[in-house]
Amino acid sequence: MHVEFRLPFRPTAKGQSRANSGVYLQRRYEIQILDSFGLDPKNNDCGALYEQKAPSVNMCFAPLSWQTYDIDFTAARFDSTGKKTANARVTVIHNGVKIHDNAEIKGSTGNGRKEEDKPGAINLQNHGNPVHFRNLWLVERK
Repeated sequence: MHVEFRLPFRPTAKGQSRANSGVYLQRRYEIQILDSFGLDPKNNDCGALYEQKAPSVNMCFAPLSWQTYDIDFTAARFDSTGKKTANARVTVIHNGVKIHDNAEIKGSTGNGRKEEDKPGAINLQNHGNPVHFRNLWLVERK
């Protein structure tokens, strides 16, 4: 998946009020979007696997700059009884730099839906912040 996003300039905002949004894979797993420009990366900052894993490096550009995520996702695997046999995995490239390399996602993140053996939708999170998106596209991996 490729997605471009632009964060608003909110100089008085702190923490999760700094343009909070995200890209949900299968409506279960969130790649956080947040104005984290100039901060040490944490598990709830831009590029994080929300509340599970911080990005390896903070690649967040300053607000009002267009940014990119390129996301390679592999869904969790389940056996014929519905028991999970492998966690979901993701590689994320943020603004041209790999910040997660085939990282394991150990279950639903944040407010993600319950894991199950069914495909799910892509969801762009809305917390009421004026985050803009453009040039979203998906390519199914064979």
